[in-house]
Amino acid sequence: MMRISLSPDYRRALPPVGMALPPMLDPAGARVVLGNQVDANGLPDSVAPKPHTLFGPRGVCFAPHGGPFFVADTGHHRLMVWNKGPDQDNAPADLLIGQPDFFSEGRNARGVVGAATLNMPTGISTDGTVIAVADAWNHRVLIWRTLPEHSNQPADLVLGQADFLSGVANRGDAVPAADTLNWCYGVTVADGRLFVADTGNRRVLVWNSLPQRNGQAADLVLGQTDMVTRDDNASGSGAAVGMRWPHSVAVDDSRILVADAGNNRIMVWTSMPNADGAPCSFVLGQSSFDGNDHNRAGYHPDYRSLNMPYGTVVHNGLVFCADTANSRLVGYPLDDLGMDRAASGLAAQTGFCDKGDNRWRFAARDSVCWPFALSASGTTLAVADTGNNRVLLWEVAA
Repeated sequence: MMRISLSPDYRRALPPVGMALPPMLDPAGARVVLGNQVDANGLPDSVAPKPHTLFGPRGVCFAPHGGPFFVADTGHHRLMVWNKGPDQDNAPADLLIGQPDFFSEGRNARGVVGAATLNMPTGISTDGTVIAVADAWNHRVLIWRTLPEHSNQPADLVLGQADFLSGVANRGDAVPAADTLNWCYGVTVADGRLFVADTGNRRVLVWNSLPQRNGQAADLVLGQTDMVTRDDNASGSGAAVGMRWPHSVAVDDSRILVADAGNNRIMVWTSMPNADGAPCSFVLGQSSFDGNDHNRAGYHPDYRSLNMPYGTVVHNGLVFCADTANSRLVGYPLDDLGMDRAASGLAAQTGFCDKGDNRWRFAARDSVCWPFALSASGTTLAVADTGNNRVLLWEVAA
């Protein structure tokens, strides 16, 4: 029986000697809050769909060069689009995809699967031209070859299904294949490649060039040793190959980072893998490849542990991580990454050994509740603050 300590070890939670810990994000909290609706008493108001409301958003994405800002309004089954980064609280979106109007909701717009419908959209990624959306519960990825310019612009391409009218896990088969998906929650467009966190199949699929046809098969798989297996941890303990609930992928130059949420760690490849099942180089959040307990079998976190990390992004020399079940954000220095590297930055909690949704209080501009996803542009970090039904645009500390 696994033993979990409920008493925080504050010595374990102290930063390493000599490590300076300046604020990672503006201590005043988010500059802009989207979707946050409260009544006169400060209590959450209705999350009914409107142009400015959000319900459990699980994806955020800045387009480069000052382009549009995208939010996966997951609970309303729609993609919200602001033509530029919002600069005021609760700014209404300009466009949407997935519903006939801003006041409707329902999986696949309460109809059948199509080229402009969504069912629990989660991950979003764009290189400024192509945009990909992980349409998780339709078990597919939708791709637009140009950024949408009007509401309900249909996608140009679908992966994971043979056509736009299908939405079944692994196309109805008991085992996966190179061209199927099962609860795909994360997607990343980077360096001319496409990465998909095929979460339900416990793997990451890689297309070495951007796909050109519907249902195109992936070129490479990580997390499994072949394309037809979907076992937890590749039938092992996880180690350097297997995954358990991979949720997102971040890419920086040659580094690949996978938020392996079920193993409470981030897997890091220091160069682009070229073989199926290639082992990662090291992990963050565990002391070895064999560790997989949340907060290393402790109730309280520390500066090395993680608890179901769902989102990562690399920006301005830091790896930002949404440490989801600890309701906090942590950061690691990119130039000094290695096995079991301690976090050097913290936001949304008072100290490294603290946890608790909104620090066990009402939501504040500097608190989070189960953050799922991150995106960064310039000096701003976007946080999908899922449990608070909002998105935070939070300035990186100077």
